[in-house]
Amino acid sequence: MDRLLELGPEFWVAAAETLYMVALTLLIGGFFGLLLGIVLYATRPGSLLSNRAVFTVVNVVINFFRPIPFIIFLAAVQPLARYVIGIGIGNNALIFSLSIASSFAIARIVEQNLITVPPGVVEAARAMGAGPFRILRTVVIPEALGPLILGYTFVLVAIVDMTAMAGFIGGGGLGNFALVYGYRQFEPAITWAALLLIVIFVQGLQFLGNWLARRVLRR
Repeated sequence: MDRLLELGPEFWVAAAETLYMVALTLLIGGFFGLLLGIVLYATRPGSLLSNRAVFTVVNVVINFFRPIPFIIFLAAVQPLARYVIGIGIGNNALIFSLSIASSFAIARIVEQNLITVPPGVVEAARAMGAGPFRILRTVVIPEALGPLILGYTFVLVAIVDMTAMAGFIGGGGLGNFALVYGYRQFEPAITWAALLLIVIFVQGLQFLGNWLARRVLRR
């Protein structure tokens, strides 16, 4: 316990790093994942902008990257991170890799939630003269918003888990803090302190996601 008190400042810095990585990853990966998911939904056969070639390419790309274990994906994407952001190690390199990985997961979740929108609602909008993009913006996405929020919450919790691998490329965060100061130095109190704070983060994020989804679904 004395060791934990001694490392107090580093502990809270690690907590802030975890929140920073999660927030930025959700912002970037969430945006591109939403775009990819909308493309999958809109271009699938029989949909608003049916295009078999585009749908097939995007679908194959997502199916190719999604099953790759994140630790392997992290190593594979490192050269690309150096090329794009100028560095292959540290928190920003992890955010880059996380953003790519999460965008593919989010794209599939977005597609699966959008296709649950009743076809009759889409057809009614078409009958009123609305174009494909207007239908997507004003009908499909609003109708699926509650489940989308729950889907994003699910991915957000997974992102928190994946930030624990930051230490493998010289990053920080609570996962790395627990590994360096707890596991490697045989200090179980430090490991458990980091674990409990991660659980608190996850519970808070899950509660917020559930609350937002309920608010949307009750409109």
